[in-house]
Amino acid sequence: MILRTFGWSFAVTIASLVAAFVYGSWNAFFLCLILGILEVSLSFDNAVVNAKILERMSAFWQKLFLTVGILIAVFGMRLVFPLVIVSVTADLGPIEALQLAMEKGDPHVEGTYGYVLNEAHPQIAAFGGMFLLMLFLDFVFEEREISWLGWLERPLARAGKLENVSVVVGAVLLLLAAELLAEDPHVVLLSGVLGMVTYLAVNGLGTLFESSGIGEESVSEKVVDNALDTESTGGGPSELAKATGKAGFFLFLYLEVLDASFSFDGVIGAFAITSDPVIIALGLGFIGAMFVRSITIYLVRKGTLAEYVFLEHGAHWAIGALAVILLVSIQVHVNEIVTGLVGVVFIGAAFLSSLRYRRLHGTEEPTTSEPATVDA
Repeated sequence: MILRTFGWSFAVTIASLVAAFVYGSWNAFFLCLILGILEVSLSFDNAVVNAKILERMSAFWQKLFLTVGILIAVFGMRLVFPLVIVSVTADLGPIEALQLAMEKGDPHVEGTYGYVLNEAHPQIAAFGGMFLLMLFLDFVFEEREISWLGWLERPLARAGKLENVSVVVGAVLLLLAAELLAEDPHVVLLSGVLGMVTYLAVNGLGTLFESSGIGEESVSEKVVDNALDTESTGGGPSELAKATGKAGFFLFLYLEVLDASFSFDGVIGAFAITSDPVIIALGLGFIGAMFVRSITIYLVRKGTLAEYVFLEHGAHWAIGALAVILLVSIQVHVNEIVTGLVGVVFIGAAFLSSLRYRRLHGTEEPTTSEPATVDA
């Protein structure tokens, strides 16, 4: 099971380290290894949330996310995205931005690739921070059968009965961050609002198609996959398949934007280690993204989220912490080790609480009459 799930990740890791060594000797080898470890530690909570969403998708859309999605994650976010940011911010063409990236200049020197990307950090942090914050707020303001930090989650769930409370709280926090932390509040406000709108639009569209009675839950995976075969229908897929396909598409899109938001801190943090785009692509993209994919597959196949009931809670609290860190980093640099450890602490605490819950309750599912609670 382990080799089957993580085999490709191990192979890609070895190939990436060899490529890094050939590219820049032992220095590049160790930098690539450090970036890979950094990305995995930062993205474990991402894998937990990915697994939870993948469980709601048909086999077709799961495969699409784990193949096409991983290519977008590797090449789009870890390689193309920084180039696009530098190109737009510095008013350069794509080729000029790539040439600037390959110069390997000191990221603290004005005009270099790393410097330009760091200058764009407030906008990136505001967008990613608000997207993740909205995800966290929607989770903690929703009433659940089982709670982890019951002393805190239960009052938040009661407050969540107020309509649009997550939007109100998110908007207030964005306004405070822009006014107190940003040198240019208008730019941060605009980026943060775009992050909120992106979350609300993608999440809302996915929920719309799922709740319309024609989502994945009401159609078997066989019907979904067969409906995508146009030869069997003599034309396009049926209305049922189209609606199901739309639900899957918006979940897929939601996962891609979510992965992008998780990637912001890793991409920006990588420039504290190296500004070489080749090493960043090898370490963050190939090693880090592949292991996140493998961890996601493992969680889905093993049913880990159902077995360890508080992992989802821990992942969302880690997301909330990461969102706050991104907003704080608009003005104050937060060490990447701290960012990674925060996620590890929340996930680790949730795992231990899950073990404790299993010892107390066995494998029984919590009842709806009285919410089960284990305070970490």
